[in-house]
Amino acid sequence: MVISARAHYSCLALLELARHIDQEGTASDGLVAAGEIRERHEIPGPFLSQILRSLIASGWVESIRGSQGGYRLVVDPQSISLLDIAEAAGCHPSQKRFDETNLASQVLCETWANAAECARAELQRVTLADIVNRCSESEHARLMFYI
Repeated sequence: MVISARAHYSCLALLELARHIDQEGTASDGLVAAGEIRERHEIPGPFLSQILRSLIASGWVESIRGSQGGYRLVVDPQSISLLDIAEAAGCHPSQKRFDETNLASQVLCETWANAAECARAELQRVTLADIVNRCSESEHARLMFYI
């Protein structure tokens, strides 16, 4: 499976929204402005707009209009795997077929298929919540001060 820029940026946008879920009770109520996502992750503006529209269509994100508006994740980050995001962004297993008339080609094609299955299994195993947790742990580790 080839991970496209669209899938990568979709994961980053969802990650940013998931990081704000625990901030309920604040004035923004977990809302994140598109500009904040764009600046933090250097996602081109028009591309981010397309991605956010597709995430809204998937039912994972909602948009709130107005001066205090923004975007909010409306599902549990634990319920979204990276495979779900990649497939929603249009990434699918390679459909390229090779000439399998000789043994070497057959063995290589089996290897490519096994590698693709391993990639799918790993992306299915890892959730958006796992990535949020790993990022939080890394940020805490960088902020620690040792004497």
